Amino acid sequence: YFIKFISKWPTLEKLAQADEGEITGAWAGLGYYARARNLLKCAKIVSSDYGGKFPSDYKTLLKLPGVGPYTAGAIASIAFDKKEVVVDGNVERVISRLFDIKIPLPESKKEITKIAKNLTPSVRPGDYAQAVMDLGATVCTPIAPKCLVCPLQQHCLSYKNGSQNLVPYKRKKEKKPTRYGYMYIVKRTDDAYLLERRPDKGLLAGMLGWPTSEWSQNPKESPPIVSEWKTYRTKIRHTFTHFHLEITLKTAFVNLNCKPKRGFFALVGEFNSNELPTVFKKAFDVHQEA
Repeated sequence: YFIKFISKWPTLEKLAQADEGEITGAWAGLGYYARARNLLKCAKIVSSDYGGKFPSDYKTLLKLPGVGPYTAGAIASIAFDKKEVVVDGNVERVISRLFDIKIPLPESKKEITKIAKNLTPSVRPGDYAQAVMDLGATVCTPIAPKCLVCPLQQHCLSYKNGSQNLVPYKRKKEKKPTRYGYMYIVKRTDDAYLLERRPDKGLLAGMLGWPTSEWSQNPKESPPIVSEWKTYRTKIRHTFTHFHLEITLKTAFVNLNCKPKRGFFALVGEFNSNELPTVFKKAFDVHQEA
């Protein structure tokens, strides 16, 4: 994904000139589509308001779309060598174990950030931030940490207390609810498919896909055309950040005179099914295999 993306938009200026549909299409399959839209918004603002150069101070970086405390700290520290705290999941794990913090995440994040700030040096803070993140990613790993080769072993309270496999403590995750819905694949006699762009706000905002019903506990059917529908026995299952989704897939074949209630028809050559969000690709795969 990264190589393909950076090859198409190698500079901030080129990215700033891109269309949102292009960006979300190239992002399709990765999830977290708000990040793609924020990336484009950010590129446009940096290009127009900052002369194509990212601001170097933390507070200004925080004002950019999609830039939170971690990203602002990472850019200021690593790119501009500013003394700013950088706390990602790896840093949380390293510090939690180093000080054997008993408070579970995310409640302990404030304390971890305070410690991380005190530990950040004035000299080469970017290298320090990268080193701690790399330590967490390669040595102080979530499962089976490599304590015997860790350079911080003699200072690590969790290692001394034998709690390194328990720390950081985390609250038990709540079970994700399951939502249900219908998805409609309509194929015309000229091999064109009915597509629909989702609303600008909400899940998969602005993304192209097959028409669907609402996704809820008790969804109502909302077919985009009046037709004879084939219902597939195979359910389309997908997991989003906050819920599981179970989709009933329906297909219909129509003639050239078909006028849908919503959406538009596009020939296969006019869109790339591989650039659809994963849940829509899953449905298309089932449709093609039938």
